[in-house]
Amino acid sequence: MDRNDILSLLKDRGIYYEITLHEAVFDMAGSALLDLPHPRCVAKNLFVHDEGRRNWYLLCIKGDKRVDLKAFRRQEGIRALSFASAMELDDHLHLPAGSVTPLGLLNDETRSVVLYLDEDFREGEGIVGVHPNDNTATVWLHWRDLTDLLASQGCTIHVCHMPGEGVETAPETGDLT
Repeated sequence: MDRNDILSLLKDRGIYYEITLHEAVFDMAGSALLDLPHPRCVAKNLFVHDEGRRNWYLLCIKGDKRVDLKAFRRQEGIRALSFASAMELDDHLHLPAGSVTPLGLLNDETRSVVLYLDEDFREGEGIVGVHPNDNTATVWLHWRDLTDLLASQGCTIHVCHMPGEGVETAPETGDLT
């Protein structure tokens, strides 16, 4: 699904959203330079897999949060995690690097990627800002609308506490044991 498909799906489902068009952003540093209407609600997305590449996960947290991946995997009973490559991202979600988004799960034909959405998005207005499958726009919608939409399409979603006291390991460093 491309941006137009995503927006049509939201409209067809009667889901209220706002959209902000902007220059392409590839990371949170680039996002911070944009004049966004809800900057504290921007999602940071980490596409990871476990040992042996048996299970795939998309972790969605607020952009200013640093998740402790070791604590997360222990909390959820998941094997050691590694960041997925750009090729694996394309294989599973059909997205290029820099465009990772929970809405990409709609491209996962086998529904093999599990979304973990940080419960912090429930705070305040409950807004989450995600790319509509391309990094030149941000769609703002209520977290419950996002999870309900994905669940209605057969995606597996967990809303949970993401431990945030540790430091993420950069994608280049490999395993996160």
